[in-house]
Amino acid sequence: MRATTSPRWFGPGDLNGFLGLVVDNLSIMAFLATALIGIFGFPADIVFLHMFPGTTFGVLLGNLAYTWMARRLARQTGRDDVTAMPLGLDAPTSIGMALLVLGPAFLGFKQSGLDEHAAGIATWQLGMAALVIMGVLKFVLSFFGGWVQRHVPRAGLLGSIAGIALVLMGFLPLVEILKVPVVGFAGLGVVLYALVARGSMPWRLPGVLVAFLLSVLLYYVLGPLGWLGEGYHAPVAWQWRFALPLPGLQWLQGVGAAIPYLPLILPFGLLMVVGGINVTESARAAGDDYRTRDILLVEALATLMAGFCGGVAQTTPYIGQPSYKAMGARSGYTLLTGIVIGLGGVFGYLSNLVELLPLSVLAPILVFVAVGITVQAFEATPTRYAAAVVFSFFPAIARMVTIKLIDPTYVSPERVSALFNDRSHGLSELAVIAVLGNGFIITSMIWASFLVALIDARPRRAAWILLLGAGLSLVGIIHSVELSGGIYLPWTLDAASRYVVWQFAGAYAALACVLVLLSFATQSAPSRVE
Repeated sequence: MRATTSPRWFGPGDLNGFLGLVVDNLSIMAFLATALIGIFGFPADIVFLHMFPGTTFGVLLGNLAYTWMARRLARQTGRDDVTAMPLGLDAPTSIGMALLVLGPAFLGFKQSGLDEHAAGIATWQLGMAALVIMGVLKFVLSFFGGWVQRHVPRAGLLGSIAGIALVLMGFLPLVEILKVPVVGFAGLGVVLYALVARGSMPWRLPGVLVAFLLSVLLYYVLGPLGWLGEGYHAPVAWQWRFALPLPGLQWLQGVGAAIPYLPLILPFGLLMVVGGINVTESARAAGDDYRTRDILLVEALATLMAGFCGGVAQTTPYIGQPSYKAMGARSGYTLLTGIVIGLGGVFGYLSNLVELLPLSVLAPILVFVAVGITVQAFEATPTRYAAAVVFSFFPAIARMVTIKLIDPTYVSPERVSALFNDRSHGLSELAVIAVLGNGFIITSMIWASFLVALIDARPRRAAWILLLGAGLSLVGIIHSVELSGGIYLPWTLDAASRYVVWQFAGAYAALACVLVLLSFATQSAPSRVE
């Protein structure tokens, strides 16, 4: 029998859910801005007045849609305990967009002769185009999510995203935390105590909120006293920034520039489809039976609209729906989050908060999420495939090292290119690291997938996967010899770069042949008697 009264909008846990979801999104926006402005010298006005409004608009639309879906499910079932699916910016791919796509593209535009403002606008248009491409891919794949899950091993899918989480949204933010260790490490400790050790907080406050308040208190009390040294920066004046996320066609001007980054852009979209399927199953297990296609379509359309309106980071349904349900949240927390984050991009208070709050205050939640994603990769994968998950981390580690090595203050791009000619002891270490890191998401999927096939005693399937890797490496989808990770035809490269391409493609092909030969030997070998 269905309830005759309208289901509640707010439950006892909606305030906690709202605070946690807002801080999650705020942390990601802060890292996006800090990376672009602090690391790459990106113009702040383009980040805050062009990128932020459209990006947060996607969060607003997605959360409003998920709120409505929760209300509809509550009316259909007559239940009063339905919890909305949480939605926000995806941490691994948002950080990946900043460090691997937008930042390097901005430097490339400047090297081509554009001034700082023009390079920033061109990069913004590229980011819009990348988001539209991801949105279209997710829209199409939302109808084929089951096929993707059947043909790509879970170790490959979860291992690749765990690699991003571990090195990009775990290690790099940890470095930011330890730049101001008295503030950051204290906040991180509280997050781990509350969310990993399940310790109780005073007055039953959310652990994320307590960590946030503690870090802010330490920063603004110890900083003016000089105890934080150069790690403290006086707060900037509050600025009025108003920008409407109006849809337009400027993204079309960035499509051409986005093409070389497809080896990163397309896997970003693919991972979110699989993640959406997993979180829907998680919500179903917790008692809220959402239709998987609806969850994926809403998320794809939110990403598309964000791209049309100037956004550069994609949204995703968050994995923690059962946790929000356990704390008593219903549909109010997603409604409030969408409004606060969405309007924050329009009226500018979100950008002011990003400027007021150092990354050492906000980064602990990113480290916790990174730990959770990495742990999930092992928990959700059968134990016998653990080696495949670990093996898939290496390309991501190479990419993280490359990010540091190609920084102009360390090693110039010209120096890296010159090292392709240094073959006195095989390929140079720097060249290998750079090439291994390019296209690392797809590389991680291929490495994990072929190892899973070997573990399953299917060497010929592993050989086919390796041959796919050989083909992708020939055109730079993986192991690109261009620092930007761009794609190409091998015969258009110079001799030194072409040599590296053939070496990597040949390695995949040689191993594929070895595995085929081993498969025949295995078939002809007598069975062992245990």
